[in-house]
Amino acid sequence: MNIVIVGYGRVGARTTRVLDEEGHDVTVVDNDHTKVERARDRGLRVVEGDGSNPAVLAEADAAAADAVGAITGDPKLNFEICMEARELVDCRTVMRVSEDFHEEIYDEFEGAVDEIIYPERLGAAGAKTAMLGGNFNAIGDLTEQLQLVTIAVEDDSPVIGGHVNDLSVDGGRVYAHGRAREPLTIPLPGITVEAGDRLAVLAETERVSDVRAALLGE
Repeated sequence: MNIVIVGYGRVGARTTRVLDEEGHDVTVVDNDHTKVERARDRGLRVVEGDGSNPAVLAEADAAAADAVGAITGDPKLNFEICMEARELVDCRTVMRVSEDFHEEIYDEFEGAVDEIIYPERLGAAGAKTAMLGGNFNAIGDLTEQLQLVTIAVEDDSPVIGGHVNDLSVDGGRVYAHGRAREPLTIPLPGITVEAGDRLAVLAETERVSDVRAALLGE
């Protein structure tokens, strides 16, 4: 996916790293020169400037983005960024808010953007999930090398009909299974995979995209 991240602070930097390591095309936007240089030193594509400025978003090629994440520390600025991005392209928009944000304002924002995140609770793995959307949920980073993720099995997944305990995926291992709207549990012998099931997988961080592709047939 082509993703624009506005805000390269603690949360933005970690979210960018996770997305970049999984092979997504990430462009960083920030108006802090020190943060811009830090991102460039890590080999990232960076645009220096105010992410709520349409010209800056255009320079970041937001018009070609699949998702724009506004992850600065200012919720109102993040909302402006998402709205400006929507003027350029019909893409997924994700904005960061603080935990003490008023509920009525949260409700207003929720109807205007695709996802609202509380990074203090969610962590970078959850922020990444918000960017990607769909049938994949990163629960958390267990270590720098391992992530725990859940995957919703789609109708055309190649694993449908197979026994859960027999699933073999390079770079990951299935640890739990659940039918749609049922809790995840340790799979019993003989349980087969059906469309709509959820699988909990422990995956190597650098192989998460491969694991997802293998289980979903992408």
